[in-house]
Amino acid sequence: NLMKMFGKVAASLLVTVLCAYYALHGVDRALVLAELRMLPASAVGIYLLTLLVTHYFRSARWNYLLKPLGLTIPMRRLLPISSVGFMAILALPMRLGEFVRPFYATKEGPIRMSAAVGTVAVERIVDGLMISILFFGSYMASSGHVFSRELRFGAWLSLVGFVGLTTFLALALVRTDATIRWFLRMSLLQRLAPTRAAHIADRVRALISGFKVLSDPRNLTLFVLETVLYWSFNGLGMWILATRMGLDISLGAAFTTMAFTGVVLTLPNSPGLVGQFHAGIKLALMAFLPVAVVNSKGIAYAVVLHALQTVWYVGFGLISLPLLSRTRGAESLRQAVLSANQAAENQAAGPAA
Repeated sequence: NLMKMFGKVAASLLVTVLCAYYALHGVDRALVLAELRMLPASAVGIYLLTLLVTHYFRSARWNYLLKPLGLTIPMRRLLPISSVGFMAILALPMRLGEFVRPFYATKEGPIRMSAAVGTVAVERIVDGLMISILFFGSYMASSGHVFSRELRFGAWLSLVGFVGLTTFLALALVRTDATIRWFLRMSLLQRLAPTRAAHIADRVRALISGFKVLSDPRNLTLFVLETVLYWSFNGLGMWILATRMGLDISLGAAFTTMAFTGVVLTLPNSPGLVGQFHAGIKLALMAFLPVAVVNSKGIAYAVVLHALQTVWYVGFGLISLPLLSRTRGAESLRQAVLSANQAAENQAAGPAA
């Protein structure tokens, strides 16, 4: 476990260094600071309003994935659970905070940790598919003229990758046993750890049970609808902030920037997305604005956007932690993450049900 954790941290740090180098290369720091000093308060206020709506839909939609598993969490509980989970994902490298929301969901009703993790997997894949389609659609609409070689490669790679994952989801639901056998065979578990293969198969089966929403048209439709609203307000907010900061980009360019940055963030992420977020914004804006503008106003925009999102999600998470604690004292983020990851490990190591 220590070696695995070390590998994850090393990969995260490597991504941070490479992305930070790219984001800072050629930047006019004096102009960036000047842009930050001229930041209109109205831009911050309007963006925070769109972020409020974004946060709501990002939290609320999860219930439509949990309902087919027999669990509905009241919004007064779902919002704090989601807020702490979002904070953990943002604050920790390699998405080590992914188990936090599933862990708290198991405290709300009779649902297995692996099944709850399955719903999060569905959520991530649907998000990835949506931003990949948006990104690829922008590329096709532009006929590829404004897209750099890196953006063109990213458009194709993201689309192929997430369409493949979506196909796997569908096959896993329709042919569960066959999918599990294929997984065990491809992972060599039956050869390398035959005594553990049955236990692992049970965990994979429980994980696939979290995909049940795919066979529930009503809840799947509502989930997709709120996902569209979530990403729509996210892109709208990014566009409003960009125009208020003097970046002459269209609404479509803002959505393309959002989509490409989302693809970049699927890589092993750095703590707080530092460097990685800024590199994604910079590379995307290069398709629509002159280099000099991107290295001044564009970087200032990336800094403000990242700072506001970080303060928002960390702030909401810290406020929500005491609401989820079983004791009078507030549970720390570290305690929440350790408890969540320990619960996931205990279930994976336990006997087959």
